[in-house]
Amino acid sequence: MTIIIKNGTVVSSDNQYLSDIKVENGIITEIKQNISDDSAEIIDASGCLVFPGFIDSHTHFDLDNGFTVSPDDFSTGTSAAILGGTTTVLDFATQNKGETLTEALQNWHKKADNVSSCDYGFHMAITEWNNNVSKEIEEMINKGVTSFKLYMAYDNLRLSDDKIYEILKRVKEYNGIVGMHCENGDLVNILIKEQLKRNNSSLIAHPLSRPNYVEAEAIARYLYIAKLADAPVNIVHLSTTEGLEEALRGRERGQEVYIETCPQYLLLDDSNYNLDGFDSAKYILSPPLRKRNDINKLWEAISKNYINTIGTDHCSFNIKGQKDMGKDNFSKIPNGIPGVQHRPVLMYTYGVCEGKMTNEQMCSLLSENIAKLFGMYPKKGTLSIGSDADIVVWNKNHKDTITVEKQSHNVDNTPYEGFETIGKAEHVLLRGQHVVKNGDLIIKNQGKYVYRSNKTFI
Repeated sequence: MTIIIKNGTVVSSDNQYLSDIKVENGIITEIKQNISDDSAEIIDASGCLVFPGFIDSHTHFDLDNGFTVSPDDFSTGTSAAILGGTTTVLDFATQNKGETLTEALQNWHKKADNVSSCDYGFHMAITEWNNNVSKEIEEMINKGVTSFKLYMAYDNLRLSDDKIYEILKRVKEYNGIVGMHCENGDLVNILIKEQLKRNNSSLIAHPLSRPNYVEAEAIARYLYIAKLADAPVNIVHLSTTEGLEEALRGRERGQEVYIETCPQYLLLDDSNYNLDGFDSAKYILSPPLRKRNDINKLWEAISKNYINTIGTDHCSFNIKGQKDMGKDNFSKIPNGIPGVQHRPVLMYTYGVCEGKMTNEQMCSLLSENIAKLFGMYPKKGTLSIGSDADIVVWNKNHKDTITVEKQSHNVDNTPYEGFETIGKAEHVLLRGQHVVKNGDLIIKNQGKYVYRSNKTFI
Protein backbone atom coordinates (compact mmCIF):
# COMPACT_ATOMS: atom_id res chain seq x y z
CA MET A 1 0.00 0.00 0.00
CA THR A 2 1.17 3.52 -0.84
CA ILE A 3 0.30 6.44 1.44
CA ILE A 4 1.20 10.09 0.99
CA ILE A 5 1.01 12.47 3.94
CA LYS A 6 0.45 15.90 2.41
CA ASN A 7 1.26 19.43 3.56
CA GLY A 8 2.39 18.68 7.10
CA THR A 9 5.15 20.26 9.17
CA VAL A 10 7.72 17.50 9.56
CA VAL A 11 9.50 17.58 12.92
CA SER A 12 12.98 16.22 13.64
CA SER A 13 15.32 16.74 16.57
CA ASP A 14 16.97 19.77 14.98
CA ASN A 15 14.42 21.40 12.67
CA GLN A 16 10.91 21.44 11.24
CA TYR A 17 9.82 22.07 7.69
CA LEU A 18 6.84 21.81 5.35
CA SER A 19 6.91 18.62 3.31
CA ASP A 20 5.03 15.62 2.02
CA ILE A 21 6.02 12.07 2.99
CA LYS A 22 5.53 9.05 0.77
CA VAL A 23 5.25 5.58 2.26
CA GLU A 24 5.56 2.36 0.27
CA ASN A 25 5.61 -1.18 1.63
CA GLY A 26 5.96 0.05 5.18
CA ILE A 27 9.01 2.23 4.50
CA ILE A 28 9.44 5.97 3.96
CA THR A 29 10.53 6.38 0.33
CA GLU A 30 10.24 10.12 -0.35
CA ILE A 31 10.29 13.33 1.68
CA LYS A 32 9.71 16.46 -0.37
CA GLN A 33 7.01 18.87 -1.36
CA ASN A 34 4.37 18.19 -4.00
CA ILE A 35 4.60 14.40 -4.14
CA SER A 36 1.90 12.92 -6.34
CA ASP A 37 0.69 9.38 -6.97
CA ASP A 38 -2.83 8.74 -8.20
CA SER A 39 -2.89 5.27 -6.62
CA ALA A 40 -1.92 6.43 -3.13
CA GLU A 41 -4.07 6.96 -0.07
CA ILE A 42 -3.80 10.63 0.86
CA ILE A 43 -3.66 11.88 4.44
CA ASP A 44 -4.11 15.64 4.59
CA ALA A 45 -1.82 16.98 7.30
CA SER A 46 -2.41 20.66 6.59
CA GLY A 47 -1.88 22.66 9.78
CA CYS A 48 -0.59 19.56 11.58
CA LEU A 49 2.77 18.51 12.91
CA VAL A 50 4.23 15.25 11.66
CA PHE A 51 6.36 13.40 14.20
CA PRO A 52 8.20 10.09 14.03
CA GLY A 53 6.24 7.52 16.01
CA PHE A 54 6.77 8.09 19.70
CA ILE A 55 8.65 5.44 21.70
CA ASP A 56 8.01 4.67 25.36
CA SER A 57 11.07 2.97 26.78
CA HIS A 58 9.58 2.33 30.22
CA THR A 59 6.41 0.26 30.54
CA HIS A 60 5.31 -2.57 32.81
CA PHE A 61 2.45 -4.49 31.21
CA ASP A 62 0.93 -7.63 32.71
CA LEU A 63 3.16 -7.23 35.76
CA ASP A 64 2.84 -9.69 38.65
CA ASN A 65 4.25 -8.03 41.76
CA GLY A 66 3.74 -11.14 43.88
CA PHE A 67 0.38 -10.01 45.27
CA THR A 68 -1.59 -8.89 42.23
CA VAL A 69 -1.27 -8.44 38.46
CA SER A 70 -1.46 -5.09 36.70
CA PRO A 71 -4.71 -4.91 34.67
CA ASP A 72 -3.09 -3.43 31.57
CA ASP A 73 -1.66 -6.33 29.61
CA PHE A 74 0.02 -6.07 26.22
CA SER A 75 -3.35 -6.00 24.48
CA THR A 76 -4.90 -3.10 26.38
CA GLY A 77 -1.63 -1.32 27.14
CA THR A 78 -0.38 -1.16 23.56
CA SER A 79 -3.84 -0.22 22.27
CA ALA A 80 -3.79 2.77 24.62
CA ALA A 81 -0.22 3.54 23.63
CA ILE A 82 -0.82 3.72 19.90
CA LEU A 83 -3.99 5.79 20.34
CA GLY A 84 -1.77 8.39 21.98
CA GLY A 85 0.82 8.23 19.18
CA THR A 86 3.29 5.76 20.70
CA THR A 87 4.25 3.21 18.05
CA THR A 88 6.91 1.29 20.00
CA VAL A 89 7.24 0.32 23.65
CA LEU A 90 10.10 -1.26 25.56
CA ASP A 91 8.78 -3.33 28.43
CA PHE A 92 10.73 -5.05 31.21
CA ALA A 93 11.09 -8.80 30.93
CA THR A 94 11.86 -9.74 34.51
CA GLN A 95 13.83 -12.77 35.64
CA ASN A 96 12.17 -14.53 38.55
CA LYS A 97 14.44 -16.08 41.15
CA GLY A 98 15.75 -19.39 39.88
CA GLU A 99 14.95 -18.58 36.25
CA THR A 100 17.33 -18.19 33.37
CA LEU A 101 17.22 -15.02 31.31
CA THR A 102 16.07 -17.14 28.38
CA GLU A 103 13.07 -18.32 30.37
CA ALA A 104 12.24 -14.76 31.36
CA LEU A 105 12.42 -13.62 27.73
CA GLN A 106 10.16 -16.50 26.68
CA ASN A 107 7.66 -15.52 29.36
CA TRP A 108 7.43 -11.97 28.04
CA HIS A 109 7.13 -13.09 24.44
CA LYS A 110 4.13 -15.19 25.50
CA LYS A 111 2.57 -12.07 27.01
CA ALA A 112 3.21 -9.82 24.00
CA ASP A 113 3.36 -11.84 20.79
CA ASN A 114 0.31 -11.61 18.50
CA VAL A 115 -1.66 -9.30 20.82
CA SER A 116 0.31 -6.04 20.72
CA SER A 117 -1.03 -3.10 18.75
CA CYS A 118 2.31 -1.30 18.58
CA ASP A 119 5.82 -2.63 18.07
CA TYR A 120 7.62 -3.80 21.19
CA GLY A 121 10.96 -4.81 22.60
CA PHE A 122 12.24 -5.80 26.01
CA HIS A 123 14.81 -4.70 28.53
CA MET A 124 15.95 -7.65 30.61
CA ALA A 125 15.58 -7.12 34.37
CA ILE A 126 18.17 -9.25 36.17
CA THR A 127 17.32 -10.27 39.72
CA GLU A 128 19.78 -13.14 40.18
CA TRP A 129 23.41 -13.22 39.05
CA ASN A 130 25.76 -16.17 38.73
CA ASN A 131 28.12 -17.68 36.17
CA ASN A 132 25.33 -19.27 34.17
CA VAL A 133 23.36 -16.02 33.95
CA SER A 134 26.54 -14.20 32.96
CA LYS A 135 26.96 -16.57 30.03
CA GLU A 136 23.46 -15.67 28.84
CA ILE A 137 24.27 -12.00 28.21
CA GLU A 138 25.65 -12.78 24.75
CA GLU A 139 22.53 -14.80 23.96
CA MET A 140 20.31 -11.89 25.01
CA ILE A 141 22.25 -9.53 22.72
CA ASN A 142 21.83 -11.99 19.85
CA LYS A 143 18.09 -12.10 20.51
CA GLY A 144 17.76 -8.33 20.27
CA VAL A 145 17.83 -7.52 23.99
CA THR A 146 20.63 -5.00 24.32
CA SER A 147 19.59 -3.17 27.49
CA PHE A 148 19.26 -4.46 31.02
CA LYS A 149 17.58 -3.31 34.22
CA LEU A 150 18.73 -3.60 37.83
CA TYR A 151 17.18 -2.52 41.12
CA MET A 152 18.75 -0.99 44.21
CA ALA A 153 15.40 -1.25 46.07
CA TYR A 154 12.73 -3.94 46.62
CA ASP A 155 14.02 -6.97 48.51
CA ASN A 156 12.80 -9.46 45.89
CA LEU A 157 14.47 -7.60 43.02
CA ARG A 158 17.58 -5.79 44.18
CA LEU A 159 21.17 -6.91 43.83
CA SER A 160 24.22 -6.17 45.96
CA ASP A 161 26.81 -3.63 44.85
CA ASP A 162 29.36 -6.29 43.91
CA LYS A 163 26.83 -7.97 41.61
CA ILE A 164 25.96 -4.61 40.06
CA TYR A 165 29.65 -4.06 39.36
CA GLU A 166 30.01 -7.50 37.74
CA ILE A 167 26.93 -6.99 35.57
CA LEU A 168 28.08 -3.57 34.40
CA LYS A 169 31.42 -5.01 33.33
CA ARG A 170 29.83 -7.98 31.60
CA VAL A 171 27.21 -5.95 29.71
CA LYS A 172 29.89 -3.49 28.62
CA GLU A 173 31.71 -6.34 26.84
CA TYR A 174 28.78 -6.44 24.39
CA ASN A 175 28.23 -2.68 24.17
CA GLY A 176 24.93 -2.96 26.02
CA ILE A 177 23.63 -0.57 28.64
CA VAL A 178 22.25 -1.02 32.15
CA GLY A 179 19.36 1.04 33.51
CA MET A 180 18.92 1.35 37.25
CA HIS A 181 16.06 1.91 39.67
CA CYS A 182 17.96 4.17 42.06
CA GLU A 183 16.62 4.08 45.60
CA ASN A 184 18.52 2.91 48.66
CA GLY A 185 16.50 -0.18 49.58
CA ASP A 186 17.86 -0.50 53.12
CA LEU A 187 16.93 3.09 53.91
CA VAL A 188 13.46 2.67 52.39
CA ASN A 189 12.86 -0.40 54.55
CA ILE A 190 13.89 1.27 57.78
CA LEU A 191 12.03 4.49 57.01
CA ILE A 192 8.83 2.53 56.35
CA LYS A 193 9.26 0.79 59.71
CA GLU A 194 9.75 4.15 61.42
CA GLN A 195 6.53 5.53 59.96
CA LEU A 196 4.57 2.45 61.03
CA LYS A 197 6.08 2.57 64.55
CA ARG A 198 4.73 6.13 64.79
CA ASN A 199 1.30 4.75 63.82
CA ASN A 200 1.53 6.73 60.62
CA SER A 201 0.02 4.24 58.20
CA SER A 202 -1.69 6.90 56.12
CA LEU A 203 -0.77 7.70 52.52
CA ILE A 204 1.26 10.78 53.47
CA ALA A 205 3.82 8.38 54.96
CA HIS A 206 4.71 7.11 51.48
CA PRO A 207 6.84 10.12 50.40
CA LEU A 208 8.22 10.42 53.94
CA SER A 209 9.59 6.88 53.63
CA ARG A 210 11.27 7.68 50.29
CA PRO A 211 12.77 11.18 50.64
CA ASN A 212 14.91 12.83 47.99
CA TYR A 213 18.19 11.71 49.55
CA VAL A 214 17.22 8.04 49.19
CA GLU A 215 17.26 8.54 45.42
CA ALA A 216 20.31 10.81 45.38
CA GLU A 217 22.45 8.44 47.47
CA ALA A 218 21.59 5.52 45.20
CA ILE A 219 22.41 7.51 42.07
CA ALA A 220 25.75 8.60 43.50
CA ARG A 221 26.61 5.04 44.54
CA TYR A 222 25.55 3.62 41.20
CA LEU A 223 27.67 6.13 39.32
CA TYR A 224 30.76 5.43 41.39
CA ILE A 225 30.29 1.70 40.80
CA ALA A 226 29.91 2.42 37.09
CA LYS A 227 33.03 4.60 37.19
CA LEU A 228 34.96 1.67 38.61
CA ALA A 229 33.52 -0.61 35.92
CA ASP A 230 34.12 2.03 33.22
CA ALA A 231 30.60 1.45 31.91
CA PRO A 232 27.86 3.73 30.54
CA VAL A 233 24.68 3.94 32.60
CA ASN A 234 21.04 4.89 32.28
CA ILE A 235 19.18 6.34 35.27
CA VAL A 236 15.47 5.66 34.99
CA HIS A 237 12.60 7.78 36.36
CA LEU A 238 14.82 10.45 37.91
CA SER A 239 12.62 12.58 40.17
CA THR A 240 14.66 14.88 42.42
CA THR A 241 16.90 17.92 42.37
CA GLU A 242 19.51 16.09 44.42
CA GLY A 243 19.42 13.08 42.10
CA LEU A 244 19.87 15.33 39.09
CA GLU A 245 22.86 16.99 40.74
CA GLU A 246 24.51 13.61 41.34
CA ALA A 247 23.92 12.57 37.72
CA LEU A 248 25.44 15.80 36.44
CA ARG A 249 28.45 15.32 38.75
CA GLY A 250 28.99 11.97 37.09
CA ARG A 251 29.03 13.64 33.70
CA GLU A 252 31.48 16.23 34.98
CA ARG A 253 33.80 13.36 35.94
CA GLY A 254 33.65 12.25 32.31
CA GLN A 255 31.15 9.44 32.76
CA GLU A 256 28.62 8.43 30.11
CA VAL A 257 25.35 9.04 31.99
CA TYR A 258 21.89 9.01 30.43
CA ILE A 259 18.88 10.37 32.29
CA GLU A 260 15.21 9.51 31.98
CA THR A 261 12.37 11.28 33.72
CA CYS A 262 8.59 10.84 33.47
CA PRO A 263 5.55 13.10 33.06
CA GLN A 264 4.45 12.52 36.65
CA TYR A 265 7.65 14.12 37.94
CA LEU A 266 7.08 17.12 35.69
CA LEU A 267 3.39 17.68 36.37
CA LEU A 268 2.33 16.22 39.74
CA ASP A 269 3.59 17.16 43.21
CA ASP A 270 3.43 15.65 46.67
CA SER A 271 0.40 17.71 47.70
CA ASN A 272 -1.58 14.89 46.08
CA TYR A 273 -0.82 12.73 49.12
CA ASN A 274 -2.99 15.02 51.27
CA LEU A 275 -6.29 14.29 49.54
CA ASP A 276 -9.33 13.27 51.55
CA GLY A 277 -10.13 9.62 52.05
CA PHE A 278 -8.27 7.12 49.90
CA ASP A 279 -8.08 9.32 46.79
CA SER A 280 -4.32 9.74 47.19
CA ALA A 281 -3.81 6.03 46.53
CA LYS A 282 -3.77 6.60 42.79
CA TYR A 283 -0.57 8.64 43.26
CA ILE A 284 1.31 5.89 45.10
CA LEU A 285 4.31 5.07 42.94
CA SER A 286 8.05 4.82 43.40
CA PRO A 287 9.87 7.10 43.40
CA PRO A 288 7.02 9.14 44.89
CA LEU A 289 5.84 12.52 43.67
CA ARG A 290 8.11 15.35 44.76
CA LYS A 291 7.87 19.03 45.58
CA ARG A 292 7.28 21.91 43.21
CA ASN A 293 10.95 22.91 43.39
CA ASP A 294 11.98 19.50 42.05
CA ILE A 295 9.51 19.87 39.19
CA ASN A 296 10.95 23.27 38.29
CA LYS A 297 14.51 21.90 38.34
CA LEU A 298 13.59 19.03 36.03
CA TRP A 299 11.94 21.39 33.53
CA GLU A 300 15.05 23.54 33.66
CA ALA A 301 17.15 20.44 32.98
CA ILE A 302 14.96 19.64 29.96
CA SER A 303 15.42 23.15 28.60
CA LYS A 304 19.20 22.71 28.88
CA ASN A 305 19.11 19.24 27.25
CA TYR A 306 20.45 17.58 30.40
CA ILE A 307 17.67 14.98 30.29
CA ASN A 308 17.83 12.48 27.44
CA THR A 309 14.50 10.65 27.46
CA ILE A 310 10.97 10.80 28.85
CA GLY A 311 9.24 7.49 29.53
CA THR A 312 6.13 6.76 31.56
CA ASP A 313 6.91 3.91 33.96
CA HIS A 314 3.36 2.85 33.12
CA CYS A 315 2.28 0.30 35.73
CA SER A 316 -1.45 0.50 36.31
CA PHE A 317 -3.39 -0.82 39.28
CA ASN A 318 -7.06 -0.42 40.11
CA ILE A 319 -8.07 1.42 43.26
CA LYS A 320 -10.82 -1.09 43.92
CA GLY A 321 -9.49 -4.57 44.56
CA GLN A 322 -5.78 -3.72 44.21
CA LYS A 323 -4.55 -0.46 45.72
CA ASP A 324 -7.13 -0.78 48.48
CA MET A 325 -5.17 -3.78 49.76
CA GLY A 326 -3.14 -1.10 51.55
CA LYS A 327 -6.05 0.85 52.97
CA ASP A 328 -4.75 0.37 56.50
CA ASN A 329 -1.04 0.28 55.67
CA PHE A 330 0.45 2.53 52.98
CA SER A 331 3.35 0.11 52.41
CA LYS A 332 0.94 -2.55 51.12
CA ILE A 333 -0.40 -0.41 48.27
CA PRO A 334 0.78 -1.65 44.86
CA ASN A 335 3.10 1.01 43.44
CA GLY A 336 2.44 2.37 39.98
CA ILE A 337 0.31 4.60 37.78
CA PRO A 338 -1.04 4.49 34.22
CA GLY A 339 0.25 6.93 31.62
CA VAL A 340 1.31 5.34 28.32
CA GLN A 341 -1.60 6.87 26.40
CA HIS A 342 -1.20 10.39 27.74
CA ARG A 343 2.56 11.03 27.64
CA PRO A 344 2.65 12.74 24.19
CA VAL A 345 -0.34 15.01 24.77
CA LEU A 346 0.84 15.96 28.26
CA MET A 347 4.30 16.86 27.01
CA TYR A 348 2.85 18.82 24.10
CA THR A 349 0.36 20.68 26.29
CA TYR A 350 2.49 21.42 29.33
CA GLY A 351 5.86 21.40 27.60
CA VAL A 352 5.62 22.75 24.07
CA CYS A 353 2.54 24.95 24.48
CA GLU A 354 3.91 26.49 27.68
CA GLY A 355 7.32 27.17 26.15
CA LYS A 356 9.18 24.67 28.33
CA MET A 357 10.30 22.56 25.38
CA THR A 358 10.28 22.93 21.61
CA ASN A 359 8.69 20.64 19.05
CA GLU A 360 12.21 19.49 18.24
CA GLN A 361 12.94 18.65 21.87
CA MET A 362 9.68 16.74 22.11
CA CYS A 363 10.77 14.72 19.08
CA SER A 364 14.11 13.98 20.73
CA LEU A 365 12.87 13.16 24.21
CA LEU A 366 9.90 11.03 23.17
CA SER A 367 11.32 9.35 20.08
CA GLU A 368 14.70 10.01 18.50
CA ASN A 369 16.93 9.87 21.58
CA ILE A 370 15.21 6.69 22.75
CA ALA A 371 15.74 5.02 19.38
CA LYS A 372 19.38 6.08 19.37
CA LEU A 373 20.09 4.96 22.94
CA PHE A 374 18.39 1.58 22.63
CA GLY A 375 19.59 0.37 19.25
CA MET A 376 16.57 1.15 17.04
CA TYR A 377 17.89 4.13 15.06
CA PRO A 378 17.53 4.92 12.16
CA LYS A 379 14.94 2.22 11.64
CA LYS A 380 12.82 4.01 14.22
CA GLY A 381 12.86 7.43 15.84
CA THR A 382 13.25 9.45 12.67
CA LEU A 383 11.37 10.45 9.54
CA SER A 384 14.05 9.56 7.01
CA ILE A 385 14.12 7.76 3.70
CA GLY A 386 14.49 4.04 4.41
CA SER A 387 13.14 4.24 7.96
CA ASP A 388 10.08 2.36 9.18
CA ALA A 389 6.97 4.40 8.39
CA ASP A 390 6.05 4.91 12.05
CA ILE A 391 4.41 8.31 11.72
CA VAL A 392 2.15 10.50 13.88
CA VAL A 393 0.06 13.26 12.31
CA TRP A 394 -0.45 15.58 15.28
CA ASN A 395 -3.50 17.84 15.37
CA LYS A 396 -2.12 20.74 17.36
CA ASN A 397 -5.48 22.50 17.71
CA HIS A 398 -7.53 19.72 19.31
CA LYS A 399 -8.61 20.49 22.88
CA ASP A 400 -9.79 17.93 25.39
CA THR A 401 -9.79 16.93 29.04
CA ILE A 402 -8.33 13.70 30.44
CA THR A 403 -10.83 11.62 32.39
CA VAL A 404 -10.90 8.02 33.50
CA GLU A 405 -14.01 7.46 31.38
CA LYS A 406 -12.32 8.61 28.17
CA GLN A 407 -8.97 6.91 28.59
CA SER A 408 -8.20 3.54 27.01
CA HIS A 409 -6.12 2.24 29.90
CA ASN A 410 -7.75 -0.81 31.48
CA VAL A 411 -7.85 0.74 34.93
CA ASP A 412 -10.31 2.62 37.14
CA ASN A 413 -8.21 5.74 37.71
CA THR A 414 -5.83 8.23 36.16
CA PRO A 415 -3.49 10.58 38.04
CA TYR A 416 -4.19 13.17 35.33
CA GLU A 417 -7.94 13.36 35.95
CA GLY A 418 -9.22 16.75 34.81
CA PHE A 419 -6.02 17.82 33.03
CA GLU A 420 -6.91 19.99 30.05
CA THR A 421 -4.95 19.08 26.93
CA ILE A 422 -4.03 20.54 23.58
CA GLY A 423 -3.17 18.28 20.65
CA LYS A 424 -4.05 14.81 19.48
CA ALA A 425 -2.64 11.92 17.49
CA GLU A 426 -5.09 12.33 14.60
CA HIS A 427 -3.50 9.69 12.38
CA VAL A 428 -0.92 7.05 13.24
CA LEU A 429 0.98 4.82 10.84
CA LEU A 430 2.70 1.70 12.12
CA ARG A 431 5.22 0.46 9.58
CA GLY A 432 3.05 2.02 6.89
CA GLN A 433 -0.28 0.68 8.14
CA HIS A 434 -2.86 3.36 8.84
CA VAL A 435 -3.85 2.02 12.26
CA VAL A 436 -5.26 5.17 13.89
CA LYS A 437 -7.60 7.23 11.73
CA ASN A 438 -9.25 10.43 12.91
CA GLY A 439 -8.27 9.52 16.46
CA ASP A 440 -9.78 6.02 16.37
CA LEU A 441 -7.85 2.74 16.51
CA ILE A 442 -9.08 0.93 13.41
CA ILE A 443 -6.58 -1.96 13.23
CA LYS A 444 -5.32 -3.83 16.29
CA ASN A 445 -2.68 -6.47 17.03
CA GLN A 446 -0.24 -5.42 14.28
CA GLY A 447 2.75 -4.97 16.57
CA LYS A 448 5.98 -6.86 15.91
CA TYR A 449 8.98 -7.63 18.08
CA VAL A 450 11.88 -5.25 17.53
CA TYR A 451 15.29 -6.89 17.36
CA ARG A 452 17.51 -4.14 18.70
CA SER A 453 21.15 -3.54 17.91
CA ASN A 454 23.84 -2.91 20.51
CA LYS A 455 25.04 0.00 18.39
CA THR A 456 24.12 3.39 19.86
CA PHE A 457 24.05 6.77 18.16
CA ILE A 458 23.47 9.13 21.05
